[in-house]
Amino acid sequence: MSDARVLTENYWIDRSKDKELYAAAKKNMPLYKRFFNELLGWRIIENEKIIKAEKIPAYAESSMGITEFTDIRDYCILCSLLIFMDDKEDYEQFLLSELVDFVEAQMREYMDVDWTMFTQRKSLIRALQFIENMGMLKAYEGSSSDISSSMEHEVLYENTGLSRYFATNFGYSISDYESYRDFENLNSDSGMSDRGHYRINRVYRMLTSSPAMYWKDSDDQDSIYVKNQRQWVHKNLSERLGGNLHIHKNAAFFVMEEGDCFGERYPGDSVLSEIVLLICGIIIDMVHEGILEKRNDDCIVMSNGNFMKMIVECKKEYEIAWSKEYREMDAVKIAAAVARYMEMWMLMEKNEYGWIIYPGVGKFRGIYPKDFKLEKETEDE
Repeated sequence: MSDARVLTENYWIDRSKDKELYAAAKKNMPLYKRFFNELLGWRIIENEKIIKAEKIPAYAESSMGITEFTDIRDYCILCSLLIFMDDKEDYEQFLLSELVDFVEAQMREYMDVDWTMFTQRKSLIRALQFIENMGMLKAYEGSSSDISSSMEHEVLYENTGLSRYFATNFGYSISDYESYRDFENLNSDSGMSDRGHYRINRVYRMLTSSPAMYWKDSDDQDSIYVKNQRQWVHKNLSERLGGNLHIHKNAAFFVMEEGDCFGERYPGDSVLSEIVLLICGIIIDMVHEGILEKRNDDCIVMSNGNFMKMIVECKKEYEIAWSKEYREMDAVKIAAAVARYMEMWMLMEKNEYGWIIYPGVGKFRGIYPKDFKLEKETEDE
């Protein structure tokens, strides 16, 4: 795997975990540094501990959160932990009780803190385990999971020093920022003296870190750039990451070759991914049959009722091929799981009318073997 792939897929390369990979990435940095710095606009951090590409997306997507986190409190605790460790020396040790007191003091200004509540302790555990898995913190004696039952357990931690490289360092003040929109607007065309530079960064970021790049109008400047420069965009991405650039009327996709994928991928190997592929196939057929109509931007508007009806019919037709979990799951829960999955992969989005189905749905579809229906009929008999 190329060094550019490794830096794109992983948050960073930790020298203490993989010295050979670290050494190779450092040696080959001249080969990929321009790709990150100039085309993506991502800064490379290189020191004796890590090599990291600060991967700032063009736009925030729902799939870009920390997978292990389930509540906003998890993120608040994580920020408090990072502040706490920022004042610690490398390899300095401290007790859980000291850390918890600091977190509590930091958070009380923004939300209630009650460690007697199991849900709040679980948030603390998720945040602690996340920074441990990232290599920022080591449990020297004891375990973070011990506090799930009670805060009376003591744990001795050691700061590795990696925490100071976790957060993105901006070259400007963000003290007045109130929303992620403020970060997006910074890289928008309005008010920027070097619009072409930011457009290039934005296009490469969308193709590299998002499942799809969509546009509504033919005069969209990002779409004009990717169409006019398609050969160079494809060449630059393919040389560093592999894959192929696919451009359509209202969308562009950077698609990896089968068997040469890295990172999370769609379609995946899960049953849920199979169900989504079936749903995509049903939607494609409904468009061809005139049941659903595409807008000028190739999107489709579908009501909640029609979406639910489609899930019910799909379950009735194909559930025999699904795992026991999904065979026994009611259609409402399946619909919720399918919707979350499709939103994560930018296949659809919720709006006031129900759902907007994006052009990405037409890229892949799933079918079972031709003898599937025969097998089903035999089992029904």
